[in-house]
Amino acid sequence: MSEQKKMAIIATKGTLDWAYPPFILGSTAAALGYDVEIFFTFYGLQCLRKNLDLQVTSIGNPGMPMPMPMPVLLQALPGMQWMMTTMMKSKMKSKGVASIEELRELCQEAEVRMVACQMTVDLFDFNQNDFIEGVEFAGAAKFFEFAGTADITLYI
Repeated sequence: MSEQKKMAIIATKGTLDWAYPPFILGSTAAALGYDVEIFFTFYGLQCLRKNLDLQVTSIGNPGMPMPMPMPVLLQALPGMQWMMTTMMKSKMKSKGVASIEELRELCQEAEVRMVACQMTVDLFDFNQNDFIEGVEFAGAAKFFEFAGTADITLYI
């Protein structure tokens, strides 16, 4: 009998578009029988907050498909990020894509361990009560302990 495969993910981004990969990959790996741990650090901590207000960021992401060509200068105008976030959420809903909240719950149900970087929590003066239930708080050493034996390690 073989050992259970492991997947370790480091999540560092806190925007709507970057919140999807760790939750989709983590929940999929768990469904395939992997033991999964996601280490959320720096801006990735936003993905674990109780009150999500994640926005899409198109600046610095030239590969983002837009319904019409949009120069970078226009993307920097006030209100554009809100407009693009609204458009993206609407498109996702129309295509039946699960929300970040739904994907987080799916990960929790699949027993994906979600670890918040304690150093970053302290750095940004967050309180553990700011985060959803079930989040573990630990340092990088905890991540290395798991990732050191992982079959797959991803940096997102």
